[in-house]
Amino acid sequence: MTKLPLFTRAFMDSWRATLGWAAGLAAAIMLYLPLYPSIGGSAQMGEMLKALPSGMIKALNYEEITSGPGYTQATIFGLIGFALMTAASVAWGAAAVGGDEESGQLELTLAHGVTRIQVVLERTLALAGRVVLLTALVFVLIMLLNDSAGLGIMVGNLFGASVIFAGLALLTGTAALLGGAVSGRRTVGLACGAGVGVVAYVFNAVGRQSPDVEWLLNLSPYHWAYGTNPLTDGPDWAAAGWLWVLAAALAALSALALNGRDVGT
Repeated sequence: MTKLPLFTRAFMDSWRATLGWAAGLAAAIMLYLPLYPSIGGSAQMGEMLKALPSGMIKALNYEEITSGPGYTQATIFGLIGFALMTAASVAWGAAAVGGDEESGQLELTLAHGVTRIQVVLERTLALAGRVVLLTALVFVLIMLLNDSAGLGIMVGNLFGASVIFAGLALLTGTAALLGGAVSGRRTVGLACGAGVGVVAYVFNAVGRQSPDVEWLLNLSPYHWAYGTNPLTDGPDWAAAGWLWVLAAALAALSALALNGRDVGT
C-alpha cells in the first residue's frame, strides 16, 4: 500500500485532463513565441503601440512587448498561459472536494478509514503536483525556443517567473478547493477560484490606469506576481513566497472547513 494513496489516485486519475491542458499550453507557446521576430520585435509593432491608448497598453501589460522577455511575459505568462493555468487549477481544485461530495464519492472515500484532513491535504498535493508539472513543461518549451525565436531570456529569470506562475495558479486552485470544502458544491468552488483569478487580473488592469485607484494593486495577486516583469528584471522572490504561503493557508482552511461540518448534507 502506498503511503499517499489519495494523492496517487488523484494524480493518476486525472492524467487525461493533465495531458489536455499540457497540449493547450504547448500549442499557445508554439504558436506565439516563434512569431516574436516578425511581430513583437518588428517596427510595425512599435508603430501599432503608439496608436493604442496608454491605458489599454497598461491594462494588457504591453509596455515591454517589443523585447523578447516582454513579449513572452505579455503573451504567455501574463495572458494566454495565465488563463489556461488558472482554468486547469480551478477545475482541479473545485473537483477535489466539492465535486467528489456532489457525486457521493467523498463519503465512500471517508468510509475507508481516511480522515477528512488527509483527504484535503493529499488532494492539495496532487493539485500542486499537476500545476508544477505543467509549469515545468512551459519552462522547457520556452527554453527550447529561446534562441531560435531570439527571445533573449535569462535562465534564472525564466525559472523565477515559472515559480511565480505556478504559485499564482495554485492560489486560484486552492481558492476553488476552499469553496468546495466549505459548501460541498463543485460550482461554488469554480466560482471562488475563477473569481480570484478574474478579480486579480481586473484589479491589476484598473489599478494601473490612475493614481486614484492604485490601491487596487495591493489587492491583486496578479500584480503581486507581475508588478515587475520577472523575465526582464528578475523575480520578486518575496512575492513568489507570499503566493505559495497563501495557497498553503487556503489549503489548511479547506481542511479545517471539511473537518468541521457534516458531509453529504
